[in-house]
Parts: sequence; C-alpha cells; structure tokens
Amino acid sequence: MSIADLAWLPPRPTGFSGIRKGIPGSTQPVADLMQLASSRLNAIESGQLSKSLTKLMAAGIDLSPLAEFRLGIVSNSTTELLTEILPAAAIRHGVALQVTPGPYGQIQQQLLDPHSALASAAPDAVLIAVDHHWLFPDAMSADAAAGARIDEAIDEIAGMIAVTRQTSGAALILQTVAVPAESLFGNYDRRVAGSRRSRIITWNQALTKLASGTGCYLFDLAALAERVGTDAWFNPVQWHAYKLAHDRQYDTLHAEMLARIIGAIRGKTKKCLVLDLDNTVWGGAIGDEGIEGIKLGQGSAIGEAFLEVQRTALLLKARGIVLAVCSKNNEETARAPFRSHPEMLLKEDDIAVFQANWTDKASNLAAIAESLNIGLDALVLLDDNPAERAQVRAAAPLVGVPELPEDPSWYPRRLLDSGYFEAVSYSAEDSLRASSYAANARRVQVKASAGNLGDYLNGLEMKLAATPFDSQGLQRITQLINKTNQFNLTTRRLTEAEVIDVMADPRQYSLQIRLEDAFGDLGMIAVVIGSMKGDTLDIENWLMSCRVLGRKVEHAMLSIIARDAANLGVTTINARYLPTRKNNMVAEHYPQLGFSRVSIDDSGAADFTIQTDSIDVGELPMSIAHDPAISTRSADAVANAA
Repeated sequence: MSIADLAWLPPRPTGFSGIRKGIPGSTQPVADLMQLASSRLNAIESGQLSKSLTKLMAAGIDLSPLAEFRLGIVSNSTTELLTEILPAAAIRHGVALQVTPGPYGQIQQQLLDPHSALASAAPDAVLIAVDHHWLFPDAMSADAAAGARIDEAIDEIAGMIAVTRQTSGAALILQTVAVPAESLFGNYDRRVAGSRRSRIITWNQALTKLASGTGCYLFDLAALAERVGTDAWFNPVQWHAYKLAHDRQYDTLHAEMLARIIGAIRGKTKKCLVLDLDNTVWGGAIGDEGIEGIKLGQGSAIGEAFLEVQRTALLLKARGIVLAVCSKNNEETARAPFRSHPEMLLKEDDIAVFQANWTDKASNLAAIAESLNIGLDALVLLDDNPAERAQVRAAAPLVGVPELPEDPSWYPRRLLDSGYFEAVSYSAEDSLRASSYAANARRVQVKASAGNLGDYLNGLEMKLAATPFDSQGLQRITQLINKTNQFNLTTRRLTEAEVIDVMADPRQYSLQIRLEDAFGDLGMIAVVIGSMKGDTLDIENWLMSCRVLGRKVEHAMLSIIARDAANLGVTTINARYLPTRKNNMVAEHYPQLGFSRVSIDDSGAADFTIQTDSIDVGELPMSIAHDPAISTRSADAVANAA
C-alpha cells in the first residue's frame, strides 16, 4: 500500500456517522473524538470530524488530554481544503487545533500587518507554505539571476520571521519546495545551475539552514512529494483551475504529515516502543518451537525480515526511544532467545522493561508505563496479532497501535510510516534517554537494598549543575517545557523561538539543571523561568523530569534560586500553581519548600510567596556546581535595561 493510504491506522469503526453525530451529547465526547480520529478517514470524514471538534470548542468543553494549538497558514496556493481536514489529523496526534488561513497569495501582508486577520488570531505558529510558483515564476534563467532570486527569497522569509516574532511571538514552520515533474534538460537538468531542479535544491538547503539558525520548524514537503512521486503529486489541471498545490488525493496525507509536526511541538511524540515477541521479533512461537525452531537470521527471507524488525528497534533506541517487551509467554522462555540465540540483534540490556506473562496486554502496558514513570500515551505497541491490537485499542486507547500487514518484511516501514516518533529537534541528550531508563532500573535495585532513604540518596553520589539557558541546551530546554506534564507547576508551553526570546531578555531569569550520579548521566532534568521586577522574582515555569523524584532536587534548585536572588537584589519570590489533569502531584510543591499560600480559587489555582532570607533547604545529598557570578551579570543587565 502507498503511504497515502494511511495503512498504519485501523479502518474507521462501523457506525462512524452515528458516533460522530452523538459526540455533543456523549458522556465522553473527547474520547469519542479521539477514537474516530485514530482511524483511517477520507477527506470528507476528516472534515466532518473537524467540525465536531469546533463545536466542542465553542461549547467550552474541557478537551483534555488534547493540547490546544492555534495555527496560521499563509500560502501562494489554495489552503481551504487543508484547513477543513487538518484539525481531525491533529486530534490523532494529541492536539485540539484551530486553523486560521490567510487569504490566497497574501503572504507578506498577513505576516507583516499587526492588524491582519492572521495576527488577530494570535497563532502559536504560522506555516509559510510556498511552492515553486512563488519561488521561481519562470522555468529557467541565467545563473546569476537564479542565485540572486534565492538570496532575495531567503531575505524575504527571514524578514517575515523577524517581524512575526515581534508582532505576535508565533513560531514559524517553513515548508520545503517540491521539484516539479517536468524537466527541461532531462538527465542533465541537475547540472544546469539555472534549471528549476537545481535552483529548488539550492533553495531547500538554504531554507533548512535558515530554519536551524532562527529556531523555526521544518515541514519537509519535498520529501513527501518524492515519496508518492511527483508525477502523481502535481496535477496541472487542479493548479490552473483551483490553485491547488498538489493533487487532492493526497489531502489527508498532507494533513497527517503537518499534524505530526504540531503534535511534536506540543510534546506529544511517543517515547517507548513496546515489542511483542512471537511472530513480531522472530517467526514462530518460542514456547512451542523452542530456540532452534524460531525463524530468525540470514539465509531465509522470513528470518531476514525479522532481523530487520530488530535492527529498526535498535536504530530507534539509538536515537533515544526506550524499548520494552510485552509478550504472552513464560518469562524464562521469552528471555531465552535474547540470551542465547546466535542471530538475535536485540539483547536483554536493550530492553528497559520486560513483561512476559499471561496477563492481558493492556494491564502489562500499564505496568510498563508505571515502571518507566511515563504515561500510556507515550507507548507504541508493535504486535502482529490483530485481536491483541484491537483489545489494546479498546482497553488502552492512548497507546499507539499501528496496523501491520501479514508479511513481516513490511513491519519496519509500517512502524516508521506511522509517525509516532516524529521529531522537531534532536540533541545528544535524546540519544541517551534509552540508556538512562536502563540505569534507572539499577537505581531502583539499589534503593530496595538501602537501609533508609538517606543512605540511598548518599549512595547515588549525585552531582547537580545549574546554568542559565544557552544555545547548547536550547533544543532540550524546549523539549522539556513541551513534554513535561506531571511535575510542571503551570504547564506553560513555549516554542523554541520563545525560549530564544527568554534568553535574549535581561529581565528574564532562567535555569537549566543537569544531574549525574554513580549510575550515569541523566542529562538536563529541570527548567525554571522567572520574570524579575524590581526586588521581586515571579516564577513562571518550574518543571522537572519525574525520573528524579524523591532525590531532593527541587530543594537544591530552590537553594540555587535563593543564591541568585541575593545577587540580583531580590527579596521576594512569588510563584503560581495552575492545576491540570496530570500535575496534581505538585499541588503542594511550594508549601513543602516553605512558601506561604497567598490565595487559591475554586479550580485549585494558587499563588505563593516567600522571603528570600527565610529560605532554608537543609542538608542536601548532592554536590552543586553553580557560578553565582552569572547572576551578578544578570543583575547588571537588568539595571542597564531599566
């Protein structure tokens, strides 16, 4: 099947229309919405579901666990069709999306005018969707003219980025340009500097560099068009008649790929791949056929297919995706191939959590999520059995469960096509995530054998490092802000561009916290953002990875903030807690640190305050590396800014 068929999604449920029409009166409207969105819908059905979402928004329904997002679109092509179906695709990726399209062709007008309809919508991000018609109106030109147009167009986009940041603070999503099917020189086309193909390749390289340097996101539409084939992607009849940038048969695919980016911006990317074993990682049933009988390894097509499944899992692990096992088997039997089969690429050490028993898979998935201290919505289950897939979708609908074909040769492509692990950034720390979870399992063992909590914490030999935000930590800072839900006091999301603004504003206080211990480097595990006003510091963001709960890291952070406050002339620290469905665990965070509650409303939102000279965190079980001179420089900057 083509990627355009969205074959990783299950067929739409029987009674789609009735379920959709019943959503406004349903006792679980958001769950119904998400169930329908997670199935294979055509453009008409997607448009209908988008309207259902709009009605729920208008009715003021709580859309949790969907994250709200406002997207603006400016383009030199018609975008109304995309606007109609994109919200349905976004639901699939954990987002309640509102889309504001700019009028056809009014790209600069909408972005540069602070009173435009787009600016009035206060978008979180704006997609700049231009194609070759905007970039190069002519088919070919002289070399110098070709280069000049690219430079001119890049300057135009850079200007739009700068003004948009100033007027609305919205992030920008830049779209690469697909190369049209027509070739003027045939095979020689790539070698002619003025050819449309050569110029578009140069443009996409320049655009990618611009996105990286300005904190923008990249939508690689060129790669998508190549995937389906440019002969099919471009439809000259539809362009001339309706100014459609691509053939309508790819509407749902286009929306799906864009929705993945929006979901990733909101931190909805999955974190863990859970593997079934029999007929998923190897061929046959290990309990019936034994190690010698399973199909795995070189020399047979089926054995090589399962090797490729394992190789794909290891590649995902190398980029930071955690691996787990969920199999209906006796545990010792299930572990045997990992230990002794000569062709196994996956080893026990690659698996963070190994669940092999006869309990139903939904319960085992819940246990895996609990062991890793992540939500069910962070899991993807790869399972060859359609009955098991259906059972998990019904019992644990937040888990990603891609449909699989009969032939395992297609499993890797189907898994990667599903987009569950979409990335909008990638850092060295991402690659360490999987090993970090394995190290955490060893920490749990040490904790179980420790005589008391103090002995355990001291035995970890923790080293904490604190610095203000910087460009090296930018991507990880943005990830933490958008992915952390439980230990997050306000759940205030920021794009990479907004984090850059925090770094540039001398009135903003920022901390990135890193931690390592005897078992390994946990990387960046906490973030604080505050606003300085005279002798007061207002903490606007305080979030921390749940991997380090119970280690007194928050006490160490407060001691650092107090030290910085003294250098900045701050005497009062104010903070706020905004309750969500997931962050009730930190409702008493500030009182436990010695803050006084100033107010609390019916929703549970509360304001707190503390005088810096009263802060006393006691003895801490870790060393702290922090340069107080950094705060002094911040104080000078604030004084100069004032």
